[in-house]
Amino acid sequence: MRKIIFILFLLSCVVKAQQTYSVDTSYTVKSTYNKLIKKYPSITIPLIEKHKELNKITDVVYYNENGRALHLDAFIYDTRKRNPAVIIIHGGGWRSGNKNQMNAFAEEIADKGYSCFTIEYRLSLEAKYPYGIYDVKNAIKFIKDNAKKFKVDPDKIAVLGCSSGGQMAALIGTTNENPAFDDPLNESKSSSKVNAIINVDGVLAFRHPESSEGEMASFWLGGTYEEKTENWKNASALNHTDKNTPPTLFINSSIDRFHAGRDDMIKILNQNKIYNEVHTIENSPHSFWFFQPWFDQTVLYTTNFLNKIFK
Repeated sequence: MRKIIFILFLLSCVVKAQQTYSVDTSYTVKSTYNKLIKKYPSITIPLIEKHKELNKITDVVYYNENGRALHLDAFIYDTRKRNPAVIIIHGGGWRSGNKNQMNAFAEEIADKGYSCFTIEYRLSLEAKYPYGIYDVKNAIKFIKDNAKKFKVDPDKIAVLGCSSGGQMAALIGTTNENPAFDDPLNESKSSSKVNAIINVDGVLAFRHPESSEGEMASFWLGGTYEEKTENWKNASALNHTDKNTPPTLFINSSIDRFHAGRDDMIKILNQNKIYNEVHTIENSPHSFWFFQPWFDQTVLYTTNFLNKIFK
């Protein structure tokens, strides 16, 4: 009996060691559906067909820091050639959400001839900015390190994010080759550089006339604008946009505050003759990408852009 109790004690210690952080589960596809269905009674959660051409590998550990393992799911189009890759970052106000809620989207994109990856990253209850950025850049390095296994062309990498994930995707893409945004503990020799940005309703500037970011941003950034001014500036992709920014696609809802900084970023891209597209889905709510009829539109805009850039 004592032996059994001792074993149970050891197991409980292992569990505690594996997860010693809080998890906010408030942002899910189901909770968002329940919130939107009254105003948009015709919306449906998309049914995803089984794609025979796809290989799926779930919960791959891409990085481990002090016993904290971070995972990704891979959806790989089965071909003899290496595919362009799409790194997909979920939303949730930097605090909630998980990689699984983007898997349906990843499957649909992958079926068009891509290797897609949905990424787990540390949220604000566990780690503040810039650790979530480090995590996604670490995932990009891991995918490049294992490019053959994942059938990835390491010179054709797009980063895509929705909502707060869109903000992160834009920041990751505009800080290519900037060592200040790479994890100093990661010893991989691969670059975290990406070759295209897809921003789905993510802000480009935290402090901007169009922006109304407040409590959620403050929590992730470690304080208010007055308390953490440098974080608010450095986390804004607009402040890093220049001649080296890769081609960029913006897909937006009809809610203006989620476009903050977009038009200013487009001006810089145009000045530097960098290809960009904008698609605003009329009469759509934030989180439109989860539901029909907007899901198919989002997939179409994304794949058309990717085909133009990579194929």
